[in-house]
Amino acid sequence: MSVRGVTAAYVQRPVPHTSREMNNRNRRVGEQIRQELADILRREMHDPRVAGVTFTSVEVTADLEHAKVWFTAFRGTPDEALQGLSRAAGFLRSELAGRMKLRTVPKLTFKYDASIERGAHLSELIDKARASDIHEPDDEAKG
Repeated sequence: MSVRGVTAAYVQRPVPHTSREMNNRNRRVGEQIRQELADILRREMHDPRVAGVTFTSVEVTADLEHAKVWFTAFRGTPDEALQGLSRAAGFLRSELAGRMKLRTVPKLTFKYDASIERGAHLSELIDKARASDIHEPDDEAKG
């Protein structure tokens, strides 16, 4: 369609050519969100429920509308930390908007990351098994 010599066309946002390019962008955006949230938490937030919280990972959807933010809590309970983070989600999102150059800042959903806790538990079990092996000689050595 042409109006006064100007051709009207529907302009779409550039779309990455491959899913790998899209995944790399999402990964970079997720990592930047993680770093910015850590800085905001350290400098701006004074809620004792989020003291000792560390962000481990951020998963961003392909359309950058939603982000799952994985965290661990080294002080307090994970439930208290989740309450504090969920309550501050709007504040955190508005702070991100001022720090990041995105058209829309993703909606934040917080999830507790139990992998560090599980890893510590497994390490403890391995240490106990090693200690019991040292104190109890092998059956072959007895024979």
